[in-house]
Amino acid sequence: MNIDYLRNFIKLIEYKSFSDLARDLPITQSTLSHQISQLEKDLDVILIDRSTKKFEITEVGKLFLKYAKQIIELYDNAIQELSKYRNQDYETIIISASTIPGSHILPKYIALFRNQNPNVNFKVLINNSQKSIENLIKKVADFAGIGSFITFNKNDFEFIQIGEDQFKFICAPNHDLLKSGNNIIKFEDLLNYPFVWREKGSGMRDTFSQQFPDYEKLNIELEINDNDSIISTVSESNYISIMSEIMAKKAENAGLIKMLEIKNHPVIVKRPLFFIRRKEEEQPDLKEYFWKSIANKLKRNDK
Repeated sequence: MNIDYLRNFIKLIEYKSFSDLARDLPITQSTLSHQISQLEKDLDVILIDRSTKKFEITEVGKLFLKYAKQIIELYDNAIQELSKYRNQDYETIIISASTIPGSHILPKYIALFRNQNPNVNFKVLINNSQKSIENLIKKVADFAGIGSFITFNKNDFEFIQIGEDQFKFICAPNHDLLKSGNNIIKFEDLLNYPFVWREKGSGMRDTFSQQFPDYEKLNIELEINDNDSIISTVSESNYISIMSEIMAKKAENAGLIKMLEIKNHPVIVKRPLFFIRRKEEEQPDLKEYFWKSIANKLKRNDK
């Protein structure tokens, strides 16, 4: 019997939805369905009633759920105890993060910690800020890296500021806006071109709309939930967009886009980036150690 299948069975009962859980894990819905079917085959019972449109656990499934939780608890306790005899701890740390924290800020901390603690495994799920916070609340993730708290209360979490980011307007390298040979333009010039930005739930979109109220004047035509796709869209069209300066610099160096400077707007948006966890929750030693290692590293950098 596969221990991960048991974990996913327990989560499935909490979610009451194959599709929602598959999206959060993330695995395909068919893979998740296969895992549950395999459990049913191993046990020779039906755990989930698939004859109705509404998600329902069978009576046998409810009985097995109790034992599944006990099995997982015993397994995790056994791994923890056995690690003492190896003089090493064993832990998997799951981080759900938006693109900039997850792909550009946290990897250096993860690599350093992993080198010093080889028995730690990391799993990083790239989502937008809203989804990352939801994953944290649902305990799908141990930590989250975000660019905005969206509609959530900041004080409901413990948080560390891991960086700061600015936004830049971007366009294609051969865009009409650059025909003068100058990338310094008036904001009004942007209104003549279609604008593409991130989806609802994106920390970038949330911060941009809060700090730059003139965004409503832009000719918004597209929403895309992936920064790389936005860069591709802009680089091959007359679309313009707003982008993290961290990511925009790399795209500009690769010759994909050009960053624009806006007259009378030297700073479009500036935002902090956060590493967060659930408040007042006791965590295993290595997860606590990872949290403190980031906090201590940032304190040393501030001195």
